[in-house]
Amino acid sequence: MVYRELGNTGKKVSIIGHGCENLDRKPYSQVEATVKTALDNGINIFEMFMPGKQIREDVAKALGDRRKDVFIQGHICSTDINQQYDISRDFETSKKYFEDCLRIFGGYLDFGMIFFVDSDKDFNAIFDNGIVEYMQKRKELGDIGHIGFSSHNPLVATKMIKTGIPELMMFSINLAFDLCPPDTYALGELGSDFNKVDFRGINPERAELYKLCERMGVGITVMKPLGAGKLLSTDHTPFSKPMTDIQCIHYALSRPAVASALVGCQTPEEIISSVKYLTASDKEKDYTFFLDDMENDFMGHCVYCNHCQPCPVEIDIAAVNSYLDIAKLNEADIPPSIISHYSELSVGGSACVSCGSCESRCPFGVPIIENMAEAARIFE
Repeated sequence: MVYRELGNTGKKVSIIGHGCENLDRKPYSQVEATVKTALDNGINIFEMFMPGKQIREDVAKALGDRRKDVFIQGHICSTDINQQYDISRDFETSKKYFEDCLRIFGGYLDFGMIFFVDSDKDFNAIFDNGIVEYMQKRKELGDIGHIGFSSHNPLVATKMIKTGIPELMMFSINLAFDLCPPDTYALGELGSDFNKVDFRGINPERAELYKLCERMGVGITVMKPLGAGKLLSTDHTPFSKPMTDIQCIHYALSRPAVASALVGCQTPEEIISSVKYLTASDKEKDYTFFLDDMENDFMGHCVYCNHCQPCPVEIDIAAVNSYLDIAKLNEADIPPSIISHYSELSVGGSACVSCGSCESRCPFGVPIIENMAEAARIFE
């Protein structure tokens, strides 16, 4: 295994981490086998945003006395009220679930994360309701090692980082999420620290976020490096052919400030497939084909670039499309987190008035009106 410094935390984490979401509600024997395979392959960072008590206890049990050898990312504001995955900004509710996570993992979390800071409303809530202050006190008490947060929104994430409070960020990074039409962004002045980074066609807001993290010493752990499997699928990839998991991992690890790609493995075999990255050749890692491929083969596929905005009824079209794309991978078994994320949107697809202004601006000919109706059917 290879280990990288996580920002200025002083911690070295494995470049391939374990995102444990897909182990939720799996038999303990499967959880144990997967966790132990991860440990045996040198993985030392485990992402535990899932609020369910059983999955937390199963992972903690599987770690056993090796808990001291790993780093746990645990989150506040992630809840499962009435056995349903949910996001809460209520202080007492959030505190209850977070303290239970602390207890399960031995009274200490290496990285205490503030969950899902994706909008100005989220940003204001965590400061107004005492969440940020609470996490700072927990750090002072030694109950958490470092304060972080998770986000999918580069503008809100930038705002959060500029407060100077977070020491790390979990962010959704993959080539489909990062891309924007090739004529909208020139490299410009990147500075000497970034001369070896390929930013071709990358959304400037996201590129600037990664560079800001590098400058401020905020480490990044990556969620959705495989696009929830979309990028590996012949039927669902936005490219002319699927990427490999090795290419996806390499893309995430090539972004500034990234320390670890958290792969959502649910079996020992998937762990082993992911760590093959460590022995892959440069040719196997090379993703540049997909940068060159983008202009001709993204027609009809949303790349979440937000060129469709503004929407007159304020639908976050990119977010709706991203959740829809993941749901359509397996409509019979949509991840609970995706359902909850969609429900958190202030305006859903059903609000679409079919005005067509979005479609007239979309550089890839995405059937946005049709997609909004499909999202309403699936989620609402």
